[in-house]
Amino acid sequence: SARPAMASAGGPDPERPHPKPFLIGVSGGTASGKSTVCEKIMELLGQNEVEQRQRKVLILSQDSFYKVLTAEQQAKALKGQYNFDHPDAFDNDLMHSTLKNIVDGKTVEVPTYDFVTHSRLAETTVVYPADVVLFEGILVFYNQDIRDMFHLRLFVDTDSDVRLSRRVLRDMKRGRDLEQILTQYTTFVKPAFEEFCLPTKKYADVIIPRGVDNMVAINLIVQHIQDILNGDICKWQRGAMNGHGRTYKRPFPEPTESSSVLAAGKRSHLESSSRPH
Repeated sequence: SARPAMASAGGPDPERPHPKPFLIGVSGGTASGKSTVCEKIMELLGQNEVEQRQRKVLILSQDSFYKVLTAEQQAKALKGQYNFDHPDAFDNDLMHSTLKNIVDGKTVEVPTYDFVTHSRLAETTVVYPADVVLFEGILVFYNQDIRDMFHLRLFVDTDSDVRLSRRVLRDMKRGRDLEQILTQYTTFVKPAFEEFCLPTKKYADVIIPRGVDNMVAINLIVQHIQDILNGDICKWQRGAMNGHGRTYKRPFPEPTESSSVLAAGKRSHLESSSRPH
């Protein structure tokens, strides 16, 4: 899916105080609909038509933080023999420092990654302070230092066959060979999903079965974000104490079997994938 565009020129209104954003992590397997869910949230908040610099809600992708490949790795990548679904494929230090600056309300530069040539481009994307930042990717909950930065964690739980078919169609549109796509999927994508991505589902606050088709869950999340933007909720940190000395609970049901709207319930575990390289 198309990567969301972000501000590339100018700056925020100097009069506007730099807010400390509410950071939302959105994870799930390859082609689960993470970007689409983020875009739908942005649309329902009326933020997709807003001029980039004035946006209150931003979408960032973990894909921007793929490591710069060596010549040998680049050659492997072009043959579909490089594992883009492994935690080591990401520049975790850069990802952590960038997110930390974003949470501190600073303007940051985010790398631009080209999936056709598998390389980091010279130009960066300038990201201005926002009130809500959605950070999506297959392994955004894998690294504890990064996982602990999120005020809300969402996991998009989509059937593995649906994800594979979407993945194949997407990669073929990028000019890739079908056999290479399927080999890469079975060799790297599916095993890495099972080993690294799926276990992080337990860290999610809200599980969204069926992705963007689950408008009940998405509308609940959007309402929650609107409450935050309206200043109705001022205690964001996990376990923050409210005025009565009780731990603050966000107005979401926990993903239990009884809250079947948001939780996967007794669905079988997914058996699949991870990345749009």
